[in-house]
Amino acid sequence: MNTFLSVFVTVISLGTIFGCLALLIWCTRDKMGIEEGAPTGHTFDGISEINNPLPKWWSYLFVFMIVFSLIYLALYPGLGNFKGLLGWQSSNQDIRSLEESRAASAAAREEGRLVQYEREMVKADEVFGARFRELAYEADGQTYRAIADIAQDEEATKVGQRLFLQNCAQCHGSDARGARGFPNLADADWLWGGTPDQIKATIMHGRQGAMPAWGDSLGEDGVREVTSYVLSLSGRKVDEVEAQKGQARFAVCAACHGMDGTGNVAMGAPNLTDGIWLYGGSRAAVEDSIRHGRAGVMPAWKDILGEDKVQLLSAYVYSLNNN
Repeated sequence: MNTFLSVFVTVISLGTIFGCLALLIWCTRDKMGIEEGAPTGHTFDGISEINNPLPKWWSYLFVFMIVFSLIYLALYPGLGNFKGLLGWQSSNQDIRSLEESRAASAAAREEGRLVQYEREMVKADEVFGARFRELAYEADGQTYRAIADIAQDEEATKVGQRLFLQNCAQCHGSDARGARGFPNLADADWLWGGTPDQIKATIMHGRQGAMPAWGDSLGEDGVREVTSYVLSLSGRKVDEVEAQKGQARFAVCAACHGMDGTGNVAMGAPNLTDGIWLYGGSRAAVEDSIRHGRAGVMPAWKDILGEDKVQLLSAYVYSLNNN
């Protein structure tokens, strides 16, 4: 916050508080010149106004709230750039990466600053961390339970579902059925493999799509012909002559998708024969993918969630089409 805005906020805040105090003092003084409790001479609809003072309990409460607000503003941030006498913060500010967040957290602990977010995270780990470990590990507390076994544990999958809703639903949807550009996790069609270990590796380390753009290499005719061939692989009706020409050009695609177009989970190359399309299966959408390429990103969650939570999350995702 710049200096002008900081001063503006401070003046407005304190001005409002002291203005209310001045109004209260003004209202407690008898300016009518009439004995307390006597009629003022003002009547309306047969009702006479009496010169009564403000209720004392109300006035005392008003003063108490003013004093409380001044003490609060002295102790906690609220007056422009003033940080408060306690040095309390809701969170580490201006954080743009995990590395910066970790560095700021370590500095706050070393300096003894009261960062509310950090305190809540520590408390949450104390309360819930043990439960995560209990569900993720074998009885020895050293070996992770098999993901397939965790997927059969109703309580563990409920915890995994909550982790999914908190961290994954933004892209994959609350029902895990995905959206354009975000894979459906409930249909047993896996770009990078659907075994427990493959699912965990995807969540832990993330994935980076790498479909190159072929528009310049193939030209518009080539893009159209390859599109016809690709669509024919899933049984779509296309121009047979174009499809035959596209098949000859498909060699540049076969390195990833295979000569038969069934894909390669090691590279995240989709199966082109099953009629499931991540970015849409219309001719225009397929042409766009071939012409401009695709580079979807799945973030890595290892450093964000930790392996214990990832173990439970992986089990939930695995359970979506294996139970």
